Amino acid sequence: MYTIKQASLRSGVSVPLLRAWERRYGVVAPQRTASRYRLYSETDIERLRTMRMLVDGGWSASQAAEQVRDAGDDALRALESDLRAERGVREGPGALTATSSAFVAAAARLDGEAMDRILDEMLSTRRFETAVDEGLLPAMEEVGAAWARGELDVAAEHAASEAVLRRLGAAFEAAGRTREGPRTVIGMPRSAHHELAALAFAVAARRAGVDVVYLGADVPDESWVRAVAETGARAVVMGAVMPADAESASDALKRLAETHPSVVRAVGGRYASRTVGSALVLPERVTDALAIFLEALPRG
Repeated sequence: MYTIKQASLRSGVSVPLLRAWERRYGVVAPQRTASRYRLYSETDIERLRTMRMLVDGGWSASQAAEQVRDAGDDALRALESDLRAERGVREGPGALTATSSAFVAAAARLDGEAMDRILDEMLSTRRFETAVDEGLLPAMEEVGAAWARGELDVAAEHAASEAVLRRLGAAFEAAGRTREGPRTVIGMPRSAHHELAALAFAVAARRAGVDVVYLGADVPDESWVRAVAETGARAVVMGAVMPADAESASDALKRLAETHPSVVRAVGGRYASRTVGSALVLPERVTDALAIFLEALPRG
């Protein structure tokens, strides 16, 4: 039997998302110790792992849960085996690593045509959220790492970022705007400029039917307050991808808590856990962050 942290590590499903899937879809039903701690079986791990692959492959969470929830051990293993084989054929060994390396090389040459071609390949062969989690953002992390090592000039890093921003901006417009779901304001806090993940999340949220108002980078504290007041937003999401972003986000979240206490406040990114105040901390993966955020949105 496994604790929730062990189950998370073995299944590849973050703890917050695991809890959300358990609560909303009943995909697993862990045992409880006398102290009420969850304990997960090997079959629970297999269900979570298989659901992870289905969702990454483009299934909705509800469809994936229905597929794995009541499957017997043999059927579950067969499904997981088929999914692994299919994914291996579709992507090939090392495909994502090779794609990221090719993107870095294209950026180093300032070859905009090649960068666009690679981005086309990333986004056309997978569901958008999976492409972002497994292709686009890892490629940009490699670009940043290459710049930090002195292997890329700042011009190349900027060219790569602009190419991705253009593509995400087009995806945001293509997703269209709905006025049915709860309105959500998304952007980066004061002095925060690394907005790629925030914009990718905004695209994913729009695709999920959320009425998104995207503010972009470096939004002052009072502008967050005004944006919520002007739009009637019921939720805000901001990013914290650098250490200084956590402090800026904390200040903005504090002001929002004072002025709009009923608004759902969420923060995502590598340094989201360092923010101070009562806010929902979202995981880095867009797929997981979206599932948890949608669970927290007010209904009606």
